[in-house]
Amino acid sequence: MSEEKKAPEAVEEQATPQAAAEAPASKETAKESKPKAAKQPEEFNWEDFETRGFGEGYSKKKKEELASMYEDTLNSIEEKQTIKATVVSIGDRDVVLNIGYKSDGLVSASEFRDTPDLKVGDQIEVYIEEQENALGQLVLSRRKAKIVRAWELIQDGLDNDKVIEGFVKRRTKGGLIVDIYGVESFLPGSQIDVKPIRDFDVFVGKKMEVKVVKINYSNDNVVVSHKVLIEKDLEQQKAEILENLEKGQVLEGVIKNMTNFGVFIDLGGVDGLLHITDISWGRINDPSEVLSLDEKVNVVVLDFDDDKKRISLGMKQLTEHPWDKLESTIEVGSKVKGSIVNVADYGAFLELLPGVEGLIHVSEMSWSQHLRNPQDFISIGDELEAVVLTLDREERKMSLGIKQLTEDPWTKSDVLTKYGVGTNHTGIVRNLTNFGLFIELEEGIDGLVHVSDLSWTKKIKHPSEFVKVGDELEVQVLELDIENRRLALGHKQLEENPWDTFETVFTPGSVHKSTVISKNDKGATLELPYGLEGVATNRNLKKEDGSMVEVGETLDFSVVEFSKDDKRIVMSHTNIHNPEAAEKPAPKKKSGGGAPKAKMAPVEQATLGDLDALSALKAEMEDNTKKANEKKAAEAKKKASESEDSAEG
Repeated sequence: MSEEKKAPEAVEEQATPQAAAEAPASKETAKESKPKAAKQPEEFNWEDFETRGFGEGYSKKKKEELASMYEDTLNSIEEKQTIKATVVSIGDRDVVLNIGYKSDGLVSASEFRDTPDLKVGDQIEVYIEEQENALGQLVLSRRKAKIVRAWELIQDGLDNDKVIEGFVKRRTKGGLIVDIYGVESFLPGSQIDVKPIRDFDVFVGKKMEVKVVKINYSNDNVVVSHKVLIEKDLEQQKAEILENLEKGQVLEGVIKNMTNFGVFIDLGGVDGLLHITDISWGRINDPSEVLSLDEKVNVVVLDFDDDKKRISLGMKQLTEHPWDKLESTIEVGSKVKGSIVNVADYGAFLELLPGVEGLIHVSEMSWSQHLRNPQDFISIGDELEAVVLTLDREERKMSLGIKQLTEDPWTKSDVLTKYGVGTNHTGIVRNLTNFGLFIELEEGIDGLVHVSDLSWTKKIKHPSEFVKVGDELEVQVLELDIENRRLALGHKQLEENPWDTFETVFTPGSVHKSTVISKNDKGATLELPYGLEGVATNRNLKKEDGSMVEVGETLDFSVVEFSKDDKRIVMSHTNIHNPEAAEKPAPKKKSGGGAPKAKMAPVEQATLGDLDALSALKAEMEDNTKKANEKKAAEAKKKASESEDSAEG
């Protein structure tokens, strides 16, 4: 049995690989041999292989030497790096490259469009993307190699301050896009030139030397500058100018920028500011009225700081000052003509000559005492005549007035009689205050009406309750002070004082229909006949049924107290139905007997029915007032006449 088992094994050992491959095998033999064939690579033994005629004569050490020699023929490469490659062949679609690796790499022919003269044997830089992809191929990229190399050159340019030649591809917002080494960089408009550039399109499609000033790898952003190259060229010229700079020196420059406050002038690498006030002796609102960009101008150096970084320039100083041309005949009191060039809250400026102006203060525009806005009656461009009030040729200052062209209303001869005490006038309300209101009787003549002189009957807390600004109001002159230009006026004085009459009507105990218009903790305010107001305490508001009088009710009230001086009337409803429980009238001197109740009826009848007596009383008071006014006017006229006679003497 042992011999039978060994026989097949011996046959298998003696069979050569070629014989085994040529011998026909049955399905059973194939099934039995397959598992053994799969295990052979794992159990392969060189020593055993050599005894059968393969590798005969090579020792283990020799084999190691041969393996080492083979490995030395291959390059050690790493992914994501650039390496030199040799062109092996060029096809329509691909270029085969050898990098000394165990396999060659393929690169798309489209990546070599910029090298039409490419030939076999040329060496180029490529980027190793993968040592072996899913197909077992080496993956290379020339495009990525160019990008990596470009960023290395850009970083080197920044580190070593190198000048790089770029190509302006297109214009973008705020600047230009410049191609450097195949990478798009941004050239800000402010970094194109030392002077502002207004047309960026002239640089598109042209080569330009630049320097890298900033790199942002996170955004793949590169910022370059052409201005820094120009600045270096101008440094020497700038140093020469600053070294010889002196006040009063006249230089030629070019206007490079304009603002609302002035213009910046390039003096040849050095900028100076020409302020708007130093452009012309006359007033201008914007530099563009007389100057333009890129214009060559002559300027004089007015001032500069110690470091000579700020240079102040002037242009008007190159011409004669217009004040020197002002006629010598112009003096205080002279009348001059000009044009309004500026209007402010405090006044207006009248230009007599370009550069010669005078201020018309708002107080010198009108004899009126009220402050007004000059823009209400003066506008820029108006041609006006004015009177010279002050003149200082050395300081070149002048103040003017317009109101002096007309007579001062307070100095008129008839002002004493026209506005005598007791005379009546109609004026316009110009201003309201807490204590009264100001009325303009004519331009320059104003008077004050105190709040207490507005009404005999109404208690006015603020003039706005009675009138508003712009209303016309009749008044009477109460006081006249010509020296201090003051008038005291009154409105209620146009009528007789009704409280003299009311004293005979609202006698204590008299009964009147009254309406409650408001209530508070202390009592109520009542509306009485003739537009008067009265008051009643809470104890005087109790009705006959015990309830209290409410707002809006109209009932009979009797007079408890009347005060003409205080203009106060105290009323009581309780006295009507329960005189004993209510507040009693203030005690008076006895008049000879008789109960108070017996006198109430005739007093009430006289108050409400005797209208003829009231009319007669009113007429008598008006007549007395008229006579008093005529007497005052005659005395004022006589006094004025005496003053004129003494003045003539």
